[in-house]
Amino acid sequence: MAVVVVTDSSASLPADLVDELAIAVVPLHVLVGDQAIREGIDAVDIDYGSDAVSTSGASPGELRAVYEQALTRSDGDGVVAVHLSRQLSGTWEAGRQAVREMAAEDRVHLVDSLGAGLATGLPVLAAARRAKTGAPLAEVYATAVSASREARTFILVNRTEQLRRGGRLSAAASFFGSELVTKPLLQIVEGRLELREKVRTRSKAYAKLVAAAVESAHGAGATVAVQHLGAEDAANTVAGQLREKLPDLRELIVTEFGPTLAVHLGVGAVGVVVIPA
Repeated sequence: MAVVVVTDSSASLPADLVDELAIAVVPLHVLVGDQAIREGIDAVDIDYGSDAVSTSGASPGELRAVYEQALTRSDGDGVVAVHLSRQLSGTWEAGRQAVREMAAEDRVHLVDSLGAGLATGLPVLAAARRAKTGAPLAEVYATAVSASREARTFILVNRTEQLRRGGRLSAAASFFGSELVTKPLLQIVEGRLELREKVRTRSKAYAKLVAAAVESAHGAGATVAVQHLGAEDAANTVAGQLREKLPDLRELIVTEFGPTLAVHLGVGAVGVVVIPA
């Protein structure tokens, strides 16, 4: 058949692309009290500002079940599993445990995307499109690794309290001063979420976000994704500015952050992922 690409639900991929490229998605979990909600499967209202809401990754058993199904579906061609950064979640490590239990290291290749959201999703798309051409396992894996290393991620948030509470911000980003008068612009560096700079006003913060993305694109042919939580107008404005400043984009995706990322980023967050040509 062909190599099958697997990811987790934090990749935030649009459903039509998941279906078109036959990508297998493992749900992560939002924990509300004693209730575990499977992202992308269970429908429920979530208060993203509540201290009672947290998240958890996929278990080795959950990952193993999907890997085995994907391996069967590949007809022996193999599986490439691309997951969110191991610095931000235990999902990649759980995947490694699952592969060891399967004794399938030669048939199931794991990739740490070094990111989250569409910083995971864009490498997944690149790998799945490569797999669709009939490329062998090694080439599909190399495509995912290359895209993961090249991706640049920038995120504008209203507050960092939820990120700090969840341990997702590096120690270097622990001091922000008053967040009432500054807007934190974050970036992901080698899989870790760090402070890029503090900006005084929201309009300047959006300008900085767009400028960082344009600089990272290195000219024509870049792939770009814009994500948001409850900030559709702002995301569309950012996307429009990127189209204007980067008229030769290869692809531009605009979508919402999934619940497992939204819990940590908070309402109003807007992020941009760029993979240069």
